[in-house]
Amino acid sequence: MMCRVVVLLGMIGSMATAAEAAGDRPPNVVLFLIDDLGWTDLACFGSDLYETPNVDRLAREGMSFTDAYAACTVCSPTRAAVMTGKYPARLRVTDWIHGHKRPFAKLAIPEWTEFLSHDETTMAEALKPLGYASVSIGKWHLGDEPEQWPTHHGFDRNIAGYGRGQPPSYFAPYNIPTLEEGPDGEDLTDRLAEEAVQFIKEHKDQPFLVYMPHYAVHTPLQAKQELVEYYRAKLTPDLRQTNPTYAAMVHTMDEAIGRVVGAIDELGLAEETLIIFTSDNGGLTLRDITDNAPLRAGKGSAYEGGVRVPLIVRWPGTVPPGTSCDEPVISNDLFATALDVAGAEGVAALPDAQSLVSLLRDPEASLDRDALYWHYPHYHPGGATPYSAIRARDWKLIEFFEADRVELYHLAEDIGESRDLAESMPEKAAELAERLALWRAEVNAQFPRPNPDYDPDRAAQTR
Repeated sequence: MMCRVVVLLGMIGSMATAAEAAGDRPPNVVLFLIDDLGWTDLACFGSDLYETPNVDRLAREGMSFTDAYAACTVCSPTRAAVMTGKYPARLRVTDWIHGHKRPFAKLAIPEWTEFLSHDETTMAEALKPLGYASVSIGKWHLGDEPEQWPTHHGFDRNIAGYGRGQPPSYFAPYNIPTLEEGPDGEDLTDRLAEEAVQFIKEHKDQPFLVYMPHYAVHTPLQAKQELVEYYRAKLTPDLRQTNPTYAAMVHTMDEAIGRVVGAIDELGLAEETLIIFTSDNGGLTLRDITDNAPLRAGKGSAYEGGVRVPLIVRWPGTVPPGTSCDEPVISNDLFATALDVAGAEGVAALPDAQSLVSLLRDPEASLDRDALYWHYPHYHPGGATPYSAIRARDWKLIEFFEADRVELYHLAEDIGESRDLAESMPEKAAELAERLALWRAEVNAQFPRPNPDYDPDRAAQTR
């Protein structure tokens, strides 16, 4: 613990110096992290069913990232990466808390960390010395115990965040211990938006961090009946996305975003506020909840559908409106970006994250980074068996540990990952596999091991 205190104090000192030198109020940061929202689950990202006019407006007024990635194919590791700027493998928070149990699988998963350590510096802790008021509104899912919840990680307030990864109900009574009950039938997504609006109004005269990890659009699938019927009436045989309840949840999420952004604009804070909108992993394709095509598979998979996510950033006066950037970026980068816009020093020294500010000013710019990485030594019903992956520009290699094999794809020509090039391009596959191995060693990644209780028949029954 002493090591972390010394590092954090040094970081605080350098940030305070930067803030004093700047002399101006640093920008507000509003981060919307939607749960399980797929890459094409927005109209502006190609949905043929969902209506998202408020998020579409963010895209028109800001920048859309076509090649943005979640740090993991499931939620908790991505949330840890957003909060700390570190890869999940380095944090050893490598699965959703508490993960899927596969006692008879071929591999036994490692002893991973099922909470966010207090040895880590969170976004809220890093911004606090610069005078930021902060709130976490919605899903936390980074530890079961109250001392692991947001107010013990630097946030001034915690509204609705606790150990669970999905709400008991999207309609009041919610039975969420950190949220005051609303009137019967109140919608959770609407309520969280109102909480955010109130916090922004209360803190409009100082810099604020609003971290808004919505529970939506995670299961259970529950939505306003009138919206469900509206989308049911829209269904036609040619549509790719066909679930009216999920569509209604996306619709309500979009309206909630509109309320919060509308409050920022009405208060005259638009040019003083960096707004980031993204998702924690790919869309859930199980039970026909959504469809991520042209991407392959979805949440819980090693393929693009499991990790490629929408990312939109609005910051009037800095981000050119209606622009698009195809530079590969990842969840870790949001931490570095928030610190950079706040005027913090030391951002360039972060081991796993890069500020996106240069891209926000010029979508044709590029980052000084050669690759992005994933490490998921776990199993998931979405299709994942333990794997690691690397994306190096247009190339992506996936290493599957169970079968001891790799797959190689050229994403620019094959975004759907339909043509495995590993056999026809062995030198390229070997090069990327070596780089992936070196990265795993650098972050001290944990590996699964042979399972002494492996039983193929029983393993198949527990998938």
